[in-house]
Amino acid sequence: MGVKRIVANIDTKDAAAAKTFYQDVLGLDMIMDHGWITTYGTQERMSVQISFASEGGGGTPVPDLSIEVDDLETVLEGMRRGGFRIEYGPVLEPWGVRRFFVRDPFGKLVNILTHL
Repeated sequence: MGVKRIVANIDTKDAAAAKTFYQDVLGLDMIMDHGWITTYGTQERMSVQISFASEGGGGTPVPDLSIEVDDLETVLEGMRRGGFRIEYGPVLEPWGVRRFFVRDPFGKLVNILTHL
């Protein structure tokens, strides 16, 4: 037996509101839309991970999601253009990641990061 996938499910009455944040800015593909659930993702192979934390690192709150990107500056600019408020950073952390925190349209705190 092996875990093949872990999916984050965010409760909302407006699944279409995810489009700007997750598709337009982060570049994810809409891979499923049944009306009551919309899933964004990529066909690239991703690692299966689940984290449990008492803080978000550096005294920050624990983010609801962490999303690793290959071009942090472009995503940061896209978030600003999209009107999403940056709540932390961008900052280069002592453990070797550059990151910022932003709230998605549903109020979830998202850690956007890149490993250096």
